[in-house]
Amino acid sequence: MTRYVAFLRAINVGGHVVKMEVLRALFESMKLRKVETFIASGNVIFETSSQDVAAIREKIEKSLHKALGYEVVTFLRTDREVADIARYTPFPDSDLVSALTFCVGFLAAPPPAEAAQRVLSLKGEMNDFHFHGSELYWLGRQKQSELTFTNAVFEKAAGVRATFRGMNTIRKLAAKYPASLL
Repeated sequence: MTRYVAFLRAINVGGHVVKMEVLRALFESMKLRKVETFIASGNVIFETSSQDVAAIREKIEKSLHKALGYEVVTFLRTDREVADIARYTPFPDSDLVSALTFCVGFLAAPPPAEAAQRVLSLKGEMNDFHFHGSELYWLGRQKQSELTFTNAVFEKAAGVRATFRGMNTIRKLAAKYPASLL
């Protein structure tokens, strides 16, 4: 069995309200095991014997679209990958101490070089960015609600879909669901 975390885009934002017990039931109806949700922002933890990440993602996206009536882009990471993301240090400690926003954006794959350059060109006094694999680390020097960088700005610049989570959420997920020893 492999434990995954599904980071769902468009859950409990923009008027798309889904109760966590409904989300759990939808995942259980897909024959996924040990389904749990973490914070009401579209983080679903589950286990499956399948190793075919693309097939799992497609199954989840199709099932959620059918049940909810709108597209829910899904980004899957194993518990080990979540632990690695939580431990990764993309910025100097001095920057992290003064940051008011520290998020990670989940992408389906590493972005093409030209897309990454367009995003990195948005760096400035208030925002800093760092790509590592299929994640974008975002450091903000103001509260997230006060910054002009958003998921929509990222997607327009990069030309790919993403969903963002606060690094505190990622670290709590990694602590609650430690990497499997399998």
